[in-house]
Amino acid sequence: MKRVDPPIIVEDTYDKPIETVWKAITEPDQMRKWFMNKIPDFKPVVGFETEFDVENGGRVFPHQWRITKVEPGKLIEYNWKYGGYQGDAYVTFELTKEGNKTRLRLTNIVVEDFQEDIPEFKRESCIGGWNYFIKGQLKEYLDKSVS
Repeated sequence: MKRVDPPIIVEDTYDKPIETVWKAITEPDQMRKWFMNKIPDFKPVVGFETEFDVENGGRVFPHQWRITKVEPGKLIEYNWKYGGYQGDAYVTFELTKEGNKTRLRLTNIVVEDFQEDIPEFKRESCIGGWNYFIKGQLKEYLDKSVS
């Protein structure tokens, strides 16, 4: 992923109220069920930081997140880096009400180029990953949740 690339935007609509979707994207117990199961903790508070490892393809990717913006029930943004690897990005989850449903718009903006020699850092991989999480895992999780 490169700074010159346009932002990656993935959107979906869920048949749930904003409060339910907000909890799914900000409460660690829920996030572990659809997003990253190794998140040690998460708080939707500006300045909160967390780090955890994800293994893929025989490599370890230390995820480093720092919360940079929060509008409760509406928006959360975090700075996303991988320890020991080049690259820096911001990921924003923005929620809007559409009748009795909730629309989520995820935007991934690169501010420092990621290493080209790692397949997981290719733009296509990132697009595929966000579609998997937002349109697949989160949708399935919310469809199964009661409230």
